[in-house]
Amino acid sequence: MELLEKDHAKEVAELEAKVRNKRCKTEKLDDLEGPQESTSQGLMEEKLDVGNNGTLQDLRLGNDEIVRLRGTDMKNLLRHKKLYLVLDLDHTLLNSTQINHLTAEEEYLKSQSDSLQDVSKGSLFMLEFMHMMTKLRPFVRTFLKEASEIFEMYIYTMGDRPYALEMAKLLDPEKEYFNGRVISRDDGTQKHQKGLDVVLGQESAAVILDDTENAWPNQKDNLILMERYHFFASSCRQFGFDCKSLSQLKSDESEPDGALASILKILRRIHHFFFYELDSDLARRDVRQALKTVRAEALKDCKIVFSRVFPMKFQPENHHLWIMAEQLGGTCSTETDSSVTHVVSMDAGTQKSRWAVKENKFLVHPRWIEATNFFWQKQPEENFPVSQTKNQ
Repeated sequence: MELLEKDHAKEVAELEAKVRNKRCKTEKLDDLEGPQESTSQGLMEEKLDVGNNGTLQDLRLGNDEIVRLRGTDMKNLLRHKKLYLVLDLDHTLLNSTQINHLTAEEEYLKSQSDSLQDVSKGSLFMLEFMHMMTKLRPFVRTFLKEASEIFEMYIYTMGDRPYALEMAKLLDPEKEYFNGRVISRDDGTQKHQKGLDVVLGQESAAVILDDTENAWPNQKDNLILMERYHFFASSCRQFGFDCKSLSQLKSDESEPDGALASILKILRRIHHFFFYELDSDLARRDVRQALKTVRAEALKDCKIVFSRVFPMKFQPENHHLWIMAEQLGGTCSTETDSSVTHVVSMDAGTQKSRWAVKENKFLVHPRWIEATNFFWQKQPEENFPVSQTKNQ
């Protein structure tokens, strides 16, 4: 095994030399011919930079070579019982704001920022050279430490490369977790989209954590959608929320019960399912099957009826909440019967809502399904009560 690892390391070293040579040639060609677009089509050329420890960028290699490199890297990773984990930055691992966007209620933060001399002990940083303040999400350091034991991790942000590298310094000051595996919008092959084509890893072994589903149009089956972290007021405004941010409330997410702590449990479950519960040969296993199975455990014993949640004449099975509930393992129906466990409604005065109360069934707001979808775990029904509308 050690010999194989040495061979793999030697191959990467040789490719690094090739990277340097080809990059020089590519830059000269680009100066003469202008920018060249890359494509994921097999017969076209893609970007690859093995010198950046697994990010595919800056170097154009043939598709056959990319396939071979991905296969070699994946075999090496599976031997160590690891998968790939691609992590978004903003609203997933941290929240950033321009300093001049701080509200009067947030001015107190300036005096509470932590030292940049030893970032490993802090979570709130004033980056004056970038005119920015960044707050790390609670539990993030424990999350990265424990996730790194079972995943090879990448940062992938739609921010520019200087920003991505500065955030990586805050999250991983000792370069223990990412080791240069930092991808920014400057490295992508399509504008306003993310894709695994710039990751030195096969899709069948990659899990993605991101707060924006539309950023991954071609890898939604690899995605775990994160609940957004809105620490700063500017973050709430960005998404149109008319509410106080965590900083304005002088509050924060819970360390032991927050989003990252919950997601870490899910990642461990997915990892265990992939390596110890799938029947197929290890090289043929697909983490997307693990994600689908683990996700479907959340509402597996629930039969759900919706009451006035969908627009009139709308096919209920096409509504995103119906689809979401089924993906979480729930069974959806349009009619009530004794097997129904939950009625989802926004009005406690509807006929089906009143039936739920009378028959001692759970009556919950649609947000119950959405919250379960974020945490991949059935949420307490009592936290999602349904009120009666005033016109009833």
